[in-house]
Amino acid sequence: MRAFDKVPNSWHEQIINLLAERVVIVDDNGIILYINEGYCEFIGTTMEEAIGRQVQDVIENSRMHIVAQTGVKELASVQQINGSEMIANRFPIVEEEQIVGAVGNVMFRNPEEWRMYKSKIQSLVDELNYYQAKVQRDLQSKYSFQDLIGDSPNFLAAKTLAQRVSRSDSSVLLIGESGTGKELFAHAIHHDSNRTAAPFVAINCSSIPEHLLESELFGYEDGAFTGAKKGGKKGQFELASDGTLFLDEIGDMPLTMQSKLLRVLQEKEVVRVGGHKSIPVDVRIIAATHRNLERMVEKGDFRQDLYYRLNVIKIDIPPLRMRKEDIPAVAKRLLKKLEARFFRNGIELSIEVTERLMQHSWPGNIRELENVLERSINVLDGKTILLMHLPLYLRDRETEGGNAGNLHNEQTVSLSNILSTEPKNILPLKETLVQAEKQAIEQALVVTKGNKLEAAKLLEIGKTSFYDKCKLYDIN
Repeated sequence: MRAFDKVPNSWHEQIINLLAERVVIVDDNGIILYINEGYCEFIGTTMEEAIGRQVQDVIENSRMHIVAQTGVKELASVQQINGSEMIANRFPIVEEEQIVGAVGNVMFRNPEEWRMYKSKIQSLVDELNYYQAKVQRDLQSKYSFQDLIGDSPNFLAAKTLAQRVSRSDSSVLLIGESGTGKELFAHAIHHDSNRTAAPFVAINCSSIPEHLLESELFGYEDGAFTGAKKGGKKGQFELASDGTLFLDEIGDMPLTMQSKLLRVLQEKEVVRVGGHKSIPVDVRIIAATHRNLERMVEKGDFRQDLYYRLNVIKIDIPPLRMRKEDIPAVAKRLLKKLEARFFRNGIELSIEVTERLMQHSWPGNIRELENVLERSINVLDGKTILLMHLPLYLRDRETEGGNAGNLHNEQTVSLSNILSTEPKNILPLKETLVQAEKQAIEQALVVTKGNKLEAAKLLEIGKTSFYDKCKLYDIN
């Protein structure tokens, strides 16, 4: 018994009319066996007049008899009826491998219906094109070597080496403190490479939970785990194929993932989570870290074989305190960038501010400098940034000592200020240390623009300890 046999015959015509307003059925000779009332009204005839006649004699420009002969379906075919262009679908009917007829329907009764449908579809197409273009822009390098500002010898040495190796396919390892511009170097290397037309994909290994990192890098198949996207998802390696994959903070990658990454780099193929098929990938790797990987290898925290695979070309990017002569030029470029964001122009630094910037040790490097300038513009009325516009920790400070070079020096200065008060104002040692610790945490958060993970790294304390202290001191 066929499944449709359970449907009462009296329902059949109603079902056809509900599913499609204008339907016609012909036999293999093109004779109309059935045409519904909606179609008859549309072409100005009746069912009695139409049934039993050749379809081309009843319906203008019909091709139903042709489909019934050839067995080739025709989808979204333009058909002129009553002076209007309609959209028609035509399907052959097959029984026991023989073409016995054809069924067709007209989708739009008038040009207005078609234009309304086309308008809806076009808006979806435009939206799709917009997001496709956005994805393509996001996967392109945003910076070139012209954006790497500085003339100090150690910075120029790093920049020159990066330019020299950019057209190679060898792996590059960028070493530098947080905020020194490692990602800008990676963008510039890709921009100047033979892969510049292909994608540039960046992923921060420290910001993705360990249990998600594998699927993020290698992708996953449909149903690989609870919550997996229907149809699966490409990983970053596949997205970066023929281009460059930038692995930022590679030193924070778990050991279990390091071995899987090494296999992909050796075999040049990935296997999605939940899948079995090997997918070839051609990707150039640029890795970056602020950690001492050599020491991590010695301690067993980083795989030696992966280190040597990544460390084909090593580029050390100097911190801002080691190239203070570049600070005015870097600040000028950052001001131009911030002017566009704040719709301002012509902003300058006073001589006193430039001198104060040159005196600071910049533990947060260029990222801290940009945050300081952004803060200054927010409170600026005119066009010249003065000392009064700088953050308090820069404004109230005299020049730093010759050994100043990191946040611990700033803690020492703050502590000495507390201890140098009048005897009658001296606090208990425990409370004094608490104030110094709280001030150091708050300053680290200013430098990292509220990024607690980066602030913990600056202070060289564990993430859990940092969060506990923030909770203890009520620091949000």
